Amino acid sequence: MSAKTSIKKSFVVKNDKGLHTRPATEIVKCLSKFKSNITLQYGPLTVNGKSLLGIMMLAAECGATVNVEVTGVDAKECLQTLLDLAELKFHMKY
Repeated sequence: MSAKTSIKKSFVVKNDKGLHTRPATEIVKCLSKFKSNITLQYGPLTVNGKSLLGIMMLAAECGATVNVEVTGVDAKECLQTLLDLAELKFHMKY
């Protein structure tokens, strides 16, 4: 993929307590290894997917649909990694 390639998709927050500090940390750890730029959008906010504070500001609850846009050379792999992490409930076990 070229640096200008952009992919959009969404995921549903499945963990019971939503995107609080621990799942947000898992997202940042997951995405920081990629070169692509990633934005997450929920409600009126759009934030950098590599920003812990930004992700927490979304305040996405269980059942929320978060829109994702990834742009860059490794966009496809980056997006799939995030979608897989969301499917695993961000490794949260309550």
